Amino acid sequence: MSDTDAAAPRDPEPPGGAGAAASDRLLVSVVREESARITAALTVSFGSFDVAEEAVAEAVEEALREWRGRGIPPKPGAWLMQAARHNALDRVRRERVMRDKVALLEPAPTAAGGPDERLALLFGCCHPALAPDAQLALTLRAVCGLTTAQIARATFSTEPATGQRISRAKRKIAESGIPLRVPEGADAAARLDLVLTIVSVMYSEAHFVAGADAAADRDLADDALWLAQVVAEALPRAAEAWGLLSLVRFHRARESARSVDGELVLLAEQDRTRWDAALLAGARDALERAARLRRPGRWQLHAAIAACHADAADAASTDWLQVLTLYDMLLAYDRSPVVRLNRAVALARVDGAAVALAEVDALEDPLARSHLWHAVRASLLRDLGRDDEALAADLRALELTANEAERRLLAARAAR
Repeated sequence: MSDTDAAAPRDPEPPGGAGAAASDRLLVSVVREESARITAALTVSFGSFDVAEEAVAEAVEEALREWRGRGIPPKPGAWLMQAARHNALDRVRRERVMRDKVALLEPAPTAAGGPDERLALLFGCCHPALAPDAQLALTLRAVCGLTTAQIARATFSTEPATGQRISRAKRKIAESGIPLRVPEGADAAARLDLVLTIVSVMYSEAHFVAGADAAADRDLADDALWLAQVVAEALPRAAEAWGLLSLVRFHRARESARSVDGELVLLAEQDRTRWDAALLAGARDALERAARLRRPGRWQLHAAIAACHADAADAASTDWLQVLTLYDMLLAYDRSPVVRLNRAVALARVDGAAVALAEVDALEDPLARSHLWHAVRASLLRDLGRDDEALAADLRALELTANEAERRLLAARAAR
């Protein structure tokens, strides 16, 4: 499977009627749950991400045909594991590579169980021997199944550069023998923040599907929420892991109000009675658990900002001074352009649009190709009565986004 291929089947109307549709739905679920674990196991066995990914992709294609025609096997995960292993062995034999390993691997492994393999793959892709941008790109590809185009958008890069980055990272892992395992002690702490960053990017990417409406890619969003919980429960003393879990739960709680009939509804205009009360409670619990560990960090501050919005009865009741204070604290941990852009939104509410616009304009170099930067700038310009400049900024934001719901929202604002 090439770096631009998607891992999961997406055939909404399969031939073969209801039985085929049921097998396809199950296959999508099995791929989501098992593909990263199987990829990790095969990578360990064969020493190659490429062999593992090709084998899993071929197994998914085989399952799509076999399950439609012959029915769903008793143990779908084990079936997929066995098929992928056979594909990997066939490829190794064909290419006459790793002959000694072929002989050693004849006993069939059991199907992967539990989340450990996926977590191990996460940390393996975040090994310090890899460059930070390669760590992020490879993990989004190997663990999360994002395409090269999705990763390029999420990391503000180009598709060719992203593809090369992923290929180099795979070669580095194979040549250096980087282990796929959860590290311990100081090594775990050093890599944890990048792992959490990757889960956060994964969740964000679910909301920027090219050509789609405002509804999030629920599979991808659910995967991110599940991974956040896996990491937190696997590392119960890691305060930042609980902070990220809290943040994702806060955002996931707002999903039903964020998209109405395919249209994007901004936070200030959302019907807060549609927010998921159980997820909000779980988010607060995770944030409190993080706070009890007394190890502050950026993900806990992000979650605390989300909590400020969740605690407000309506948009007008938002405590913007507290939000701005939390962003000021966050700058000690994260001075990224996106954080500074979000801080400027809060700054506008406290000190006015003119002060905030100066902060936004200072971010032009790193964010000039981000539609969000142009959209925020347009809003501030409009507040200052500079309507012509605001229109130009809205039109530029419109050019830079491929999500249809965002395009409609920006187009409507420009028309007004």
